[in-house]
Amino acid sequence: MIINERDSRRERVLEAARKMMTAARTAPKARGVDILECCVVEGEDIKRLSDAMLLLFEETGRPVFQRDAANILKADAVVVIATRPQPMGLNCGHCGSPTCADKPGNVPCVFNSVDIGIAIGSAAATAADCRVDTRVMYSAGMGAQRLGLLNTHDGECRQYFAIPVSASSKSPFFDR
Repeated sequence: MIINERDSRRERVLEAARKMMTAARTAPKARGVDILECCVVEGEDIKRLSDAMLLLFEETGRPVFQRDAANILKADAVVVIATRPQPMGLNCGHCGSPTCADKPGNVPCVFNSVDIGIAIGSAAATAADCRVDTRVMYSAGMGAQRLGLLNTHDGECRQYFAIPVSASSKSPFFDR
């Protein structure tokens, strides 16, 4: 049997994306509380995500949404990672409030932000280990949030980020 690299590329990118989700899931989290949600967007759903980003461009006029909406169309998969907002009860004051009980509901717990950052770093490191091209995009994350891709029975997710994944001779996410 002969397996041509071009014929199996998409399959390998999807496998790398799955490994990236595992890396995000197993990344350390504050107090061991798992508030992350992850998914892989592929196929026609990448176009749907791109369209949501174009709507954000129309609403905000911010060119990053238009540029990255075109950029993700070159990906074979997009890994999306988000957090469910939950104060960790440490009363650390890092959010600007003296206690978790005093924190306004629209202000994220700093540990939620740290947790998603560690998960993104772990996913990106896994992608590097798999030798696939990626770029962390808050813009595609906002498109995913607009679509509600990771809202669950446990509630609405916030702080979405997306990582498009590709395997080509030159990273489509570099010269933007």
